[in-house]
Amino acid sequence: MSAGSIAIPPAQGPLDATVTLPGSKSYTNRALLVAAMAVGESLLRQALFSDDTDYMAGALRALGLQVEEDRTRAEFRVRGLGGRIPSAEATLHVGNAGTVARFLTSFVALGYGVYTIDGVERMRQRPIQPLLDGLAQLGVRAYAQRGNGCPPVLVEADGLKGGHARLRGDISSQYFTSILLAAPLSAQGVELEVEGELVSKPYLDMTASTMRAFGAEVTNQEYRRFYVAGGQHYHARTYDIEPDASSASYFFAAAAATAGRVRVEHLGRGSAQGDLRFVDILERMGCVVARGDDYTEVTGPPQLLGVEADMADISDTAQTLAALAPFASGPVAIRGIAHTRGKETDRVAALVRELRRMGLRVEEHRDGLTAYPGPVHAAEIETYDDHRMAMSFAVTGLRAPGLRIKDPDCVSKTFPDFWERFGKLTA
Repeated sequence: MSAGSIAIPPAQGPLDATVTLPGSKSYTNRALLVAAMAVGESLLRQALFSDDTDYMAGALRALGLQVEEDRTRAEFRVRGLGGRIPSAEATLHVGNAGTVARFLTSFVALGYGVYTIDGVERMRQRPIQPLLDGLAQLGVRAYAQRGNGCPPVLVEADGLKGGHARLRGDISSQYFTSILLAAPLSAQGVELEVEGELVSKPYLDMTASTMRAFGAEVTNQEYRRFYVAGGQHYHARTYDIEPDASSASYFFAAAAATAGRVRVEHLGRGSAQGDLRFVDILERMGCVVARGDDYTEVTGPPQLLGVEADMADISDTAQTLAALAPFASGPVAIRGIAHTRGKETDRVAALVRELRRMGLRVEEHRDGLTAYPGPVHAAEIETYDDHRMAMSFAVTGLRAPGLRIKDPDCVSKTFPDFWERFGKLTA
């Protein structure tokens, strides 16, 4: 964790900017893993280089796979071995990267050997038991070593045979993505059944999109059941990664906060990223949204409206919405995000604490919060080693003088040059 804090200079007027943002973390990590399971060499272009993608690339190398990178050109070259994992034993360190920990757990089940997946202390508090339970139903020996349902995870791999599994859906869609990504290389195919409500459904669309791009198919029956035939093959290819919609939310919110205009290039109406729906909420708050094939543009109103939003499917943008609450004409109520209490930090509690630190009245609910508009006091915002806390409250600072963000380097998890790019909005 870095030390110190950074001051957010208030905008001197409405913003007016067109920006190009780094590639999607979710797509980059999915593509890295699928390319490693393909036959031959894949080129991933416009990829994200961040802590989370570094952990994925490093883990693949630790498993004996060839992953080359060119950060200047934002490219990865991955030589896939058709699902074969050269190393028969490895300890994979994943920091606090939830996608990496969960995706790798099913991937290493394709191998033959013993693999350990571990991370920082917060990762050791993040639940993975539903995924382990699902893998057990598919004949995989995978255990939480401390018996608490969290990493470190030990996988005693003997290939992935397949079958039917029923998984809880209310904690994370990443458990389903993890198994689905490996499922085409299973012997018998995999059928996954959802127990309860499935959160973050759009991420399953991203998973299916990535699998399809590399030549494998998944059947989605209304997000209640998924089926992947076994014996399929991923095919190496050149794959372009679109900008990260979660990262774009901070720039769209900057336009909303300042009654300005921000256009994000190469992120258009055809995107499968659910977090692009954040602009739908901004539209309900009075923003004007222009959606093109290759761009999305938000223009903020003179006065933002209050809103109530169920963000179960786009929870990574809940903090961005909360950061706009001080400037709305009425309450901003966020629902459906109970599962984010198990993210990098307890995001509901963290949001409540920091909004109150700024002087706002906030009610905390089991699955969200209600924040009431009001003047913002000068404050130093705690980020809890959570990149999204830092980037979200940077938006508040555009309208609220005297805000500082602690531990600004935590953004390196998904957006290492965020401060440079965000600063250009007000330059």
